[in-house]
Amino acid sequence: MSPTLAETRNALITGLTGQDGSYLAELLLKKGYRVFGLVRRLSTPNMGRIEHIQHAVELIEGDLTDSSSLVHAVRESKPHEVYNLAAQSFVGTSWKQPILTCDVSGTGAVRILESLHQLSPDSRFYQASTSEMFGHVEEEPQNESTPFHPRSPYGFAKVMAYHAVVNYRESYGMFAANGILFNHESPRRGIEFVTRKISHTAARIALKQAKELRLGNLDAVRDWGFAGDYVEAMWRVLNHKSPSDFVVATGKSHSVAEFCKVAFEHAGVDNWRKYVKVDPKFVRPAEVHNLRGDASRARKELGWRPKVPFEKLVAMMVDSDLKLVKSGARAA
Repeated sequence: MSPTLAETRNALITGLTGQDGSYLAELLLKKGYRVFGLVRRLSTPNMGRIEHIQHAVELIEGDLTDSSSLVHAVRESKPHEVYNLAAQSFVGTSWKQPILTCDVSGTGAVRILESLHQLSPDSRFYQASTSEMFGHVEEEPQNESTPFHPRSPYGFAKVMAYHAVVNYRESYGMFAANGILFNHESPRRGIEFVTRKISHTAARIALKQAKELRLGNLDAVRDWGFAGDYVEAMWRVLNHKSPSDFVVATGKSHSVAEFCKVAFEHAGVDNWRKYVKVDPKFVRPAEVHNLRGDASRARKELGWRPKVPFEKLVAMMVDSDLKLVKSGARAA
């Protein structure tokens, strides 16, 4: 399914400099795509995750809150495929900045869809939906038919974007699809996210540079996979025979406490509970307790399967952070 040189496809990625954007760009470049990335104008550019491929991608300044910049990006890139990965994606921040979160993560998707509808209706559009839309789950595991009950501004902003995709697909016949991705991590995960906070602090404790790790709900359960595997699913969603919505998950769930145990043990630190403290300030106003996805439809129709198991994922992150801490470099 990879394009040949004679039929090179253009892909526009929003959120290029994030975890998923960097892995997706690598994948598409290997497949022969011409990759464009929408990046915000920042006083201190955040190019660390794409430094190794920056020479191979074409950057376009823009923002999901600015329709004119999205119109420019579509005209400049002439995309065959658009992957909307940009968002205000940190749940904790979404409670402090709910309006901004809705504008970026919800209305931002509508702005891109409308730009494509007006300028490039044949482009294929991928929306990065999330398991946080399920929120207060009514069944387990969750699949494409599970009702949404979001428990945060981030969650309900993503529900808005999800339904925008469905409406543009049904109303205008656009190839617009949602990937409902469950939690996916990597060494490139931002330090503010709980998994990276655990792996990085475990490394610091192992190297005698920290004494404790403060977290919120240790009993929260998530379905964790490797981001590098999940971007393959994104590409398969957009290269499916018809536009649709797919759950992408491992089907196995683990608690935050389990993540801590595996991370600390891999770092060579015994008795992880001695170092982990529950801090009420990290507990969400409305907690999401148990998320586990059923990706059987993605396996059957897309031929996608996760490759990296939970223990290997945690080890990968801890090894990366041990190396990072030893080098004295700053975490992303």
